[in-house]
Amino acid sequence: MSEPRKQITLYFVTSNESETKKISLPVAYFKISLFFLGFFAVLLMAGFIDYFGLLAQSLENKKLKLENIELKNQFQVVEAKLDSLQSAMDRVTNVSNKLKLITDIQLKDRPEKLNFPASQVGPKVDDPVPRMSLDDMEKDDPVIDTETPLNPMKGEVASEKSTANYASLVIRIDQAVKDSNLKEQSVIELWELLSDRQSLLAATPSIQPARGPIGSRFGYRIDPINGRQKMHAGLDITAPPGTPVRSPADGIVSFAGWDDQFGKLVSIDHGYGVLTRFAHNSQIFVQVGQKVSRYDVIAAVGSTGRSTGPHCHYEVRVNGIAVNPANYILDND
Repeated sequence: MSEPRKQITLYFVTSNESETKKISLPVAYFKISLFFLGFFAVLLMAGFIDYFGLLAQSLENKKLKLENIELKNQFQVVEAKLDSLQSAMDRVTNVSNKLKLITDIQLKDRPEKLNFPASQVGPKVDDPVPRMSLDDMEKDDPVIDTETPLNPMKGEVASEKSTANYASLVIRIDQAVKDSNLKEQSVIELWELLSDRQSLLAATPSIQPARGPIGSRFGYRIDPINGRQKMHAGLDITAPPGTPVRSPADGIVSFAGWDDQFGKLVSIDHGYGVLTRFAHNSQIFVQVGQKVSRYDVIAAVGSTGRSTGPHCHYEVRVNGIAVNPANYILDND
């Protein structure tokens, strides 16, 4: 006779003893049941651990994302300030270049004083020396290198190569600090040189002679009267009739009268080989041989001569050669 199978009996007792139930299971089934219960308990515990781990990771990711957004915003602020600094330094460089160009301070043999003769023709300078070109000045004092600026308005700060952006930003800041020191020293030297040449500075055109927008610039253009291409040797400043025309620097009036092309024309000799002309005026308030200072009213805007409307035609000539008057306007930057 075979041995009876070992069984395990489970009793389920309620408050009512008559409803007591029992379940008898073979030991093998009981062990298998315990195994599966333990296995599912382990799976459930692992699931809870994994869920809470993912929840914690999600919270950490959200925190890092907020920190990343804040860092990007800070990057944008820093880059905007750096761009503003570089723009300001560019303006300083531009004015410095203009001052060097129009005063020609690097020439050692330039006369130190205005040498106006007694005649009414105006002052002349013996053996005039050619002035430096803009290209030469830019080589001597180059502007800040901005080949790889980042545009925060286009989200360039938030590119994937954040490390490279940070390194680039650090390099740009270091370069800006270095350049600012160089520009500061350059401006200090420029100021010291100009302080010793006050007569030259006073006789150097540096303001826009009439208030108004620039209608036509220096260079070749289509002549508005005959429709042919022609060199325009000055700036046309559009302004209402009667607008005051002011002298851009100290000098002596060398011409004040009628010209068939320019109408009522005023010419001022500033010495150092520099001559300015103001054409198409409605009225002239100065006479030949009269000394004028910067900001003195010399004429009123008009449309006399070959003109299509009221404006001030402004020319600057150095040693008889027309140059771009925009280089001689420092109050327009």
